[in-house]
Amino acid sequence: MNAEPAPRRRRTDVRVLTLLDASRHSLAALQAAVELAALRRAELVALYVEDQDLLHSAAFPFAREVGARSGLARPLSLAQMEATVARQLQQATRALEAAVAGRDLAHSLQVSRGRVVNAALALAGPGDLLVLGKAGLSAHCGGLRLGSNCRALILQAPCTVLIHDERHPPRSGPLRVLSEPVPEELLALPLCDGVERLQLQDALSLERYLANARNGALLLHRAELRQLTGEDPDLLARIPVPVIVVPDPR
Repeated sequence: MNAEPAPRRRRTDVRVLTLLDASRHSLAALQAAVELAALRRAELVALYVEDQDLLHSAAFPFAREVGARSGLARPLSLAQMEATVARQLQQATRALEAAVAGRDLAHSLQVSRGRVVNAALALAGPGDLLVLGKAGLSAHCGGLRLGSNCRALILQAPCTVLIHDERHPPRSGPLRVLSEPVPEELLALPLCDGVERLQLQDALSLERYLANARNGALLLHRAELRQLTGEDPDLLARIPVPVIVVPDPR
């Protein structure tokens, strides 16, 4: 008797979102987003934003760009900035296609012009998972700080946000939590193989506890995030495991 093939799992309505630009941090977050979308059989949506603030600044006659290596300042025109934006969009398109190559994964690239945070908030819905790279511009100077867009989105996004750090490859381990509830869907992530409940701690003691952690993730409700970052604004940048931020329970 021939066995019938197992039915394919139905795709969920959940989407995995990520911001995509030319930086290596966003490319690392893209790869993490691809893996999560494939696991959950979810749609992957990459968002590329043509930053209107940069474009507006290039229109000023005194606008200059400074070489990252040379330190030399040179005039910056709107036409040059438009060309740079178009080139980055091409790079983002190629990066997305390379990341999903060979996978049966629904995906799309959404292009928007405006402010990055506003565009991301307009796209994200309550059931989505937003994957962000941890490092901002300060990382190019060796700094340990979250990017400004990441800071804004973890405090405002209507959905779960996962902060990915390219310096620490994700490994399966405990989902460390400070308080209930723990969303059940997070336990299905490849990062999490159980729950480790921690006593509510201040920023310094939490950082010390996680200093040698090399697997799993940290779950924070938004109220906990506000409290901890109020004590230490750069705490999340120094935690060596992915951080998952969820909206406060209603």
